[in-house]
Amino acid sequence: MHEVSLVHALFDQVDRALIGHADAALLQLTVRIGAMAGVEHELFRTAFEWTKEERGHPRAQLDILVEDVAYACTECGAALAAHAPFRCPSCDGRAGLTHGGSLILERMELEVRDV
Repeated sequence: MHEVSLVHALFDQVDRALIGHADAALLQLTVRIGAMAGVEHELFRTAFEWTKEERGHPRAQLDILVEDVAYACTECGAALAAHAPFRCPSCDGRAGLTHGGSLILERMELEVRDV
C-alpha cells in the first residue's frame, strides 16, 4: 500500500518544519486529499496511526479534508462541470483538472514549551 510511503513523506515534511524547535510536540495534522489523488483515505489514516509513534509523534492526530474535483478549459479557462465531456462547449478546448488531484498538508498544530 503506497499510503505508507505517503505518510512517511508527510512526516518528513513535518520534521523539516520542526528543525530548530526540538521541544515542539505535534498534536494535529490536517491534510487535504483530492478525490483524484489516488489515495485511499482509510488506508492513509491506518498508515498514519501505524507510523506516528515510530516517527516520534505519538500524540499526533489526523484530520482529512476531502477535496472534490474541478475542471477548467485549458484554452479559455472556463470552469467545466466535473461530469461534463472533456471538451469545452464554448471553444472546444480540452478540460484540465484544477482541483482534486493533490495531497496537501494544510495545517500543523503544535504544542511548544514556554520560552
